[in-house]
Amino acid sequence: MQRYILSLDAGTTSNRAILFNYSGEIVAVAQQEFEQIYPHSGWVEHNPETIWETQLQVLKEVLKKAGVLPDQIESIGITNQRETTILWNRETGSPVYNAIVWQDRRTADTCDDLKARGLEKLIAEKTGLVVDAYFSGTKIKWILDNVPGTRKLAAEGKLAFGTVDTWLLWKLTGGKLHVTDASNASRTMIYNIHTLQWDDELLKLLDIPAGILPEVKPSSLVYGTTDPDLLGYGVPIGGIAGDQQAALFGQMCINPGMVKNTYGTGCFVVMNTGSKPIVSKNKLLTTIGWQIGNEVTYALEGSIFMGGAVVQWLRDQLEIINSSSEIEALASQVEDSGGVALVQGFVGLGAPHWDQYATGAIIGLRRASTKAHIARAALEAIAFSSMEVIETMVDDSGIELNELRVDGGASVDNLLMQIQADSIQTKLVRPKITETTALGVAYLAGLATGFWQNTDEIVHQWQADKVFEPVSDTTKIKKVINDWKRAVERSKHWYGE
Repeated sequence: MQRYILSLDAGTTSNRAILFNYSGEIVAVAQQEFEQIYPHSGWVEHNPETIWETQLQVLKEVLKKAGVLPDQIESIGITNQRETTILWNRETGSPVYNAIVWQDRRTADTCDDLKARGLEKLIAEKTGLVVDAYFSGTKIKWILDNVPGTRKLAAEGKLAFGTVDTWLLWKLTGGKLHVTDASNASRTMIYNIHTLQWDDELLKLLDIPAGILPEVKPSSLVYGTTDPDLLGYGVPIGGIAGDQQAALFGQMCINPGMVKNTYGTGCFVVMNTGSKPIVSKNKLLTTIGWQIGNEVTYALEGSIFMGGAVVQWLRDQLEIINSSSEIEALASQVEDSGGVALVQGFVGLGAPHWDQYATGAIIGLRRASTKAHIARAALEAIAFSSMEVIETMVDDSGIELNELRVDGGASVDNLLMQIQADSIQTKLVRPKITETTALGVAYLAGLATGFWQNTDEIVHQWQADKVFEPVSDTTKIKKVINDWKRAVERSKHWYGE
């Protein structure tokens, strides 16, 4: 009987289920978007029950599409939007508040207070992270401080915290497992990436009770099985990894110095740094890539909050395109952006700027400027912000970049990939399977059950689809980059004092 690995890919704007065979090929995909909730400016929420319901729906749909029975599933892997914070009642299983999404900026003031108290260095040393509203710690504190009754529930041992992986695992197992993996724990700002423990000092700083936290386990391990009532059969759950770490593994960037960039809602550049964490001099994040057994692989990461989301904004708010796939054709109508520069600081700027008060901006507009110029400027912004992070990463690590492996929804845009190659003057390699986030956690889940014996067995499955070599005149591209950098400086510190 043919057996498969099922990946649950819980993204920021949609949930997907993808079925893989032994060769790492996609057998079937099901996807469903869900509602984005914006209660106030800078706030972003999801309904946790909607996350669960859509994920369960696509899980069942993908099995039906492929004609696969639950007992043919060797193992399930869960990969997820990271940092997004959910608190729920252990007894009822009901969330006490909406999920606060990683993009949410409501705790910027709390972060400013931590910085004013001189705690940046301590937090960076323990967690590898900068102090920012992006991470889970201050989001947990906000719910505990602002949602009536939550601290009482916590004191009674009835409150549970989890990132989206933990929430889904809880629901899949009928409330039997309250677990996360090391890659997700390393994004909370309360987990010590050196001792591999929740950090008591940081918990005290943020007034977070340890009793609400999940158990942290390796990224490749049989944690348990699905509740038999869910699918009629208890399917093993064998892998968990945050989406960007899963993509690094799916790209088979398993050797130190290998780098990938995922062009999703945001852009996330990640470099494998091996068994030793590298401390960034330039405000990149030091994070856990994955843990297999007792072996931890560390990574350097630069997070760009708005990547493909810029294209969604052009579609939904400006309505200059009807679908995201139209951006390439529109931007290709012009040879360059005509002096137009776009800064995607819609939710602040991530690495290497870390400006919570930056704004989105379009500058350099003239009477002759068209929507095609704006479209091209949007693609340039995605590429140039990634370029900044890559340059910083090379400086931090001392490792020269030989190639950049790319994936994510926007990586299918050939014009964007060419602009990226030109801006970093390095070749880009796009794999045949660009669903590397789902593939990475599939590999982790399959390794846990022996579906694949080791990484040597799967590394040859990675195949290049297209290589982009730099072709643009360096003088011309440098001028465009410099103009964009000037625009970035003008967008900074727009909000706040």
